[in-house]
Amino acid sequence: MPKNDIPVYLVAGFLDGGKTNFINGILQDGFAREDRTLLICCEEGEEEYDESALGNVTVVYVDEEKDLLCSQLKAWEKLYRPKQVIIEYNGMWQLERLYRDVLPANWVLYQIMTFVDAATFEPYARNMGQLMMEKVMNTDLLVFNRATPEVRDALRQRNLRMVNRQADIFFEMMDGTSEEYLTGDECPFDLDQEVIHIPDEDFGVWYVDVMDHPDRYEGKLVHMKLIMCHSKQFPGVDCPGRFAMVCCENDIQFLGLIAKGEGLSQYNNHDWIEVTAKMGIESHAAYQGEGPVMHIVSIAPCEKIEQDIVSF
Repeated sequence: MPKNDIPVYLVAGFLDGGKTNFINGILQDGFAREDRTLLICCEEGEEEYDESALGNVTVVYVDEEKDLLCSQLKAWEKLYRPKQVIIEYNGMWQLERLYRDVLPANWVLYQIMTFVDAATFEPYARNMGQLMMEKVMNTDLLVFNRATPEVRDALRQRNLRMVNRQADIFFEMMDGTSEEYLTGDECPFDLDQEVIHIPDEDFGVWYVDVMDHPDRYEGKLVHMKLIMCHSKQFPGVDCPGRFAMVCCENDIQFLGLIAKGEGLSQYNNHDWIEVTAKMGIESHAAYQGEGPVMHIVSIAPCEKIEQDIVSF
């Protein structure tokens, strides 16, 4: 990291999600013992910072989103000369403004950690979906605190891996134990079928699984309905898939997989096709490494399905 750059650790999530408790934990472990640390608190809950762990930490408070300004951050940098910054971010504030307008150029967002009260995730996702899912989509670490077995199982079924495939996701259970979101054993489809039929409504589930575990499907035959796509970024590459609403109506993404075989070129972009393909694993620039490849066995036109947008 360049000499003048300041690493920023962003702690996100809604009220009572466990943000302050996490910050106290890392400070007590000596996170700020050597380097001057600026702690910017944008949301005060019932829990307070541990005074005994703040020896080398300066705490400043921001009550209104409009007061969180780049000029203010630069003034604090000049006054306190921090070597690192922790921001306890208000869950009701959008991250986009922070990225776009607030963080100085030399404040480098090093890690985003999001903490959620497991019991309140679903209500927040229903009523404030864009705010909630924005945090999930951008985080490096997602922790569901105070999880019961029932809530844990429900959240696993929600397939949050689709929203953010890179994050480490954990449950902190009510009894004090921790569990990873994925156990590595789950498989949403019966792999013993001669041909694995992917229901229209389950394409998103399958897409996440095949991207995370391509080895499960290597050599297997799969059957599904897709939208044709000829890649602009990678000329000559066919990558049929489906459109998905990952977060909200303004966040529609195309989920495609590389396909090879005869018959693909006769279809135009956005044509609906029904395919049977043998799955393989190959290295490709589109995957930035190895990824699943569909080797077409049969292909035919089909009608557009009724619910054409995948949702999660």
